[in-house]
Amino acid sequence: MRRCFFSTLRFLQHENPLGLPRAGAPPTIPRMQRGLPEKRSLRDVRKVIAVSSAKGGVGKSTIAVNLALCFARQGHRTGILDTDIFGPSVPTLLDLSGEPRLSSQNQLIPLANYGVKSMSMGYLVDEKAPVVWRGLMVMKALQQLLHEVDWGGLDILVLDLPPGTGDVQLTITQQINLDGAVIVSTPQDIALKDTIKGINMFSKVNVAVLGMIQNMSVFTCPHCHQSTHIFGTSGVERECSKLKIDFLGDVPLHAKICDDADRGKPTVVSEPESARAKAFMAIAEAVGRKINLS
Repeated sequence: MRRCFFSTLRFLQHENPLGLPRAGAPPTIPRMQRGLPEKRSLRDVRKVIAVSSAKGGVGKSTIAVNLALCFARQGHRTGILDTDIFGPSVPTLLDLSGEPRLSSQNQLIPLANYGVKSMSMGYLVDEKAPVVWRGLMVMKALQQLLHEVDWGGLDILVLDLPPGTGDVQLTITQQINLDGAVIVSTPQDIALKDTIKGINMFSKVNVAVLGMIQNMSVFTCPHCHQSTHIFGTSGVERECSKLKIDFLGDVPLHAKICDDADRGKPTVVSEPESARAKAFMAIAEAVGRKINLS
């Protein structure tokens, strides 16, 4: 295996923004092609799910990583792909860094921790370096992350989608055979309004919505043990009922979930017997049943 060194010059190549050697690589989609590419499955990956929320700041990446860790704890060969080109979170959440190596076929080899394989733009650029790219470069980089990673055989791949309903989401839903999407939101109306836009997007591109997760549902004071619904009560459950979408479960607002994420040891790993970890595990089990993961 060889290390792949990504230079500034390579980043300026619009057809190959990640700077991967082209020999043996799959053919790229012609630049001026206007038709939509045919959907295809990812090589050596059985199931692919997207974790999405059109609203930023609702804890989607933390949930995506914890779900991936749950699948791994269940014995499944699991990977997670961070599709946020501008603000990748997976390297921090999994306490990983360093440049991926290249396989003999010039495919990126994922970095792994806690039994989960991962790939992210965060491994390919300096932690403090901004990705100042226009749309074409972003789409080409995304295509390389989707199609030029050697996962080595997975039972399930979790895609951590960025906020919004734009180019990244459309590229993924139009190019990849998804087994479904998991939608994350907090209970407050301002988050739910954007979340519903995300649900409608998946409906338009014929991707099944597996259900919704209500994050930061309730805060319980560690001193007086009083429970407070800081972001409102049962907002996600109400929307699920209206839209006839399954409610997958609640994840509480708890300081330890944030602390665990920031130090790169997510809750499912750091506190596997806690009520919080069990909430993640129950959601993962529900998702697994929906996509026939077993």
